[in-house]
Amino acid sequence: MEKMWSGRFSASASNLLDQFNASIMYDRKLYREDIEGSLAHAQMLAKQGILTQDEFKQIQDGLAQVKKEIESGEFEWKISDEDLHMGIEKRLTQIIGDTGKKLHTARSRNDQVAVDFRRYVLRKNLEIAELLKLLMQEIVIVADKHTDTLLPGMTHLQHAQPINFGFHLGAYLSMFKRDIERFESSYKRNNISPLGCAALAGTPHNIDREYSAGFLGFDSVSVNCLDTVSDRDFALEILFNISTMMMHISRLSEELVLWSSYEFGFVELSDEYSTGSSIMPQKKNPDVPELLRGKTGRVYGALIGLLTVMKGLPLAYNKDTQEDKEGVFDSVETAEISLEILKEAIKTMQVKPQNMNLACKVGHLSATDLADYLVEKCNIPFREAHFITGKAVAKSEELGIDLSEIELKYLKEIDERISEDVLDCLVLENSMNARQSQGGTATQRTKEQLDYFKKYLEEK
Repeated sequence: MEKMWSGRFSASASNLLDQFNASIMYDRKLYREDIEGSLAHAQMLAKQGILTQDEFKQIQDGLAQVKKEIESGEFEWKISDEDLHMGIEKRLTQIIGDTGKKLHTARSRNDQVAVDFRRYVLRKNLEIAELLKLLMQEIVIVADKHTDTLLPGMTHLQHAQPINFGFHLGAYLSMFKRDIERFESSYKRNNISPLGCAALAGTPHNIDREYSAGFLGFDSVSVNCLDTVSDRDFALEILFNISTMMMHISRLSEELVLWSSYEFGFVELSDEYSTGSSIMPQKKNPDVPELLRGKTGRVYGALIGLLTVMKGLPLAYNKDTQEDKEGVFDSVETAEISLEILKEAIKTMQVKPQNMNLACKVGHLSATDLADYLVEKCNIPFREAHFITGKAVAKSEELGIDLSEIELKYLKEIDERISEDVLDCLVLENSMNARQSQGGTATQRTKEQLDYFKKYLEEK
């Protein structure tokens, strides 16, 4: 079968070239966008008098039949057609005859693929943002129940200060909210139409780019055709957005792995989202968060791959750009299933407040409170207060107890200026609730933060 571009060539392409050159076996995922783009283009051509109304109707009906064949599985995808654009156009021409050949007037595969791929990416930005909102809603439900559940807040993976579990989950709500904002910002910034740019320099035909852009839901048309046909910033952006989101998911997954271990015992993942061992019958493995953690590297690779493809390309379109889609398709699918399964894992996990509370009695979490007490109540310079507190921690270690359990007599042996009211500030619940500054871990502040996220999600 002759290629649509074969007029200039005297020999047919080899089968090996067909296999190496073709993208049709993966870019056919864009068939909806391609057919919609062709309909918009044909309608604009008819409006401008470049096609007759009868020709437009033939193209419209023919494309409807092509779409039906694709969705029913009847359509035959052939490597010799190179890409979905040529495959669909060839089938259209078989159905309606020479009128099908007029569809490509004032259009190139360069702006055609830019339209199709851009619209796919734009749609996926919004769909992933919606999945993030559903994940956030599930986290809010869990966090709401644990605004006074004590948890050791950590730095360097060492016990630092007492916080509550709802506050800890609120940190991930903040991360995922930023992720949503990135996806939505990318949608807004990139919602411009490439259609009508043709190969690289526009077209001499009297087209109306604004009309076809509006038909397809674009906010405006691109400014410079040379840039537009070679631009893949929109694809890089969704890969960056997904990579950043997966980094956040990976951080939460790492904590779920730790928390579900016997050493922590803070949560238990449900049987539905855990697996067993082939040899050790007692095992319950956190495979979901482990896989989420692992898949993060997969999407990083797609981002770096496309950055590398794009870094040396002269203007305008180059065949290298065909390498833009597989990584995006894979990353989008990875992002979607990751968000869905993480939501379900969080929804079905069991939180164990008693183990979190016990963990707070290890590591002298109220040490900073003692230092603050010495500064505020005893007017002791902070550096001296730090030293005194260190001695109190050492005494607690010697006694085999946590600082929150130390008796007043031992503190007064260290420094006579310490009074009985110090014991209140060493109570872990009081320590947590003392952090009342805006954004802090106090139960009331945590509830305010969760109310903020609830309102955000309601408005969305």
